[in-house]
Amino acid sequence: MSGDGITGDGCSELEKFRAGSTWYDGMDPEIDALRAPARRACWAHNTLDPDARGAMAPALRDLLGAAEGAFLEAPFHCAYGFNLYLAPGVYMNSGCVVLDCAEVRIGARTMLGPQVKLLCPEHHHDPQLRGAGQEIARPITLGADVWIGAGAIVLGGVTIGDGAIVAAGAVVTRDVAPGAKVAGVPARVM
Repeated sequence: MSGDGITGDGCSELEKFRAGSTWYDGMDPEIDALRAPARRACWAHNTLDPDARGAMAPALRDLLGAAEGAFLEAPFHCAYGFNLYLAPGVYMNSGCVVLDCAEVRIGARTMLGPQVKLLCPEHHHDPQLRGAGQEIARPITLGADVWIGAGAIVLGGVTIGDGAIVAAGAVVTRDVAPGAKVAGVPARVM
């Protein structure tokens, strides 16, 4: 992986994206096409009558990597869906956004408050490469029994341990130990 350029010479942008450890063009047509099913599934989830939707619209449940026993309020947005794995008992309140350009794994009984954002991608720091659509994505892992407060943001590459609490409005840029409580921008142990 290179921090200042593009690696994976000779590989397609889709191959770089799937490799998960290199810069890729996030606007490449093949990659953009992967987002289309998520757009449709999120639209179905967000517009379906709540009584018909239940815990999750069928189109969204079928798209996600795993979601048995999870409950997602509307509105909800994810970038791809197939990189999102929800354990039983996960609850995501209204307005949650998951940019799952890399794997996002959420442990059992974890709760996300309204407007929580899980953001795997990072755009390139060089303005020319950023303008060319270059991004890299890092996975996010939330353990079991985690509570993420309203409006919190978790950035790519972060693991939050079992039973941890993230205060409302926090921006989590580093790993959080199991059972820890963090708050602030950037989030620090309370």
